[in-house]
Amino acid sequence: MTVALYAGRFDPVTNGHLDIVERAATIFDQVVIGVAASRSALFSLEERISMFEQAVAEVGLTNVRTTAISGLTVDEAKAQGAQVLVRGLRAGDFAYEFDMALMNRNMAPDIESVYLMTALEHLFVSGTRIRELASFGRDVSEFVPPNVAGAIIKKFE
Repeated sequence: MTVALYAGRFDPVTNGHLDIVERAATIFDQVVIGVAASRSALFSLEERISMFEQAVAEVGLTNVRTTAISGLTVDEAKAQGAQVLVRGLRAGDFAYEFDMALMNRNMAPDIESVYLMTALEHLFVSGTRIRELASFGRDVSEFVPPNVAGAIIKKFE
């Protein structure tokens, strides 16, 4: 059984994140979403895990689960029995992701990094942009799952 870990802050979960998980779930037997602890996140760790769990449930993915991450991604991958790290790749991400893949391979040569190209309709979407737009009162519902849109509205009321 091939287990993949998809790790990130997911602050907030976007439709792009959900698209990567849906695609990874068709490739790997099990996908573990690793939600990283962060002191500077808009949403708490628990909120981000809950938002992703609900979004995954709404699209009917049964081979996906979530967990919290507080350390290195490769260490969490080993703890989860993952052989693969899944990452989404946008146009400007290559150099950063390339360096991270090399460092991860150095620390854990038995764990492979697999990159899924971000779908065209999500190419310009990021958690940072969503937070910024929402802070100015803009509707971000087209960029995030419905449950996340509701949480963002409540957060900025």
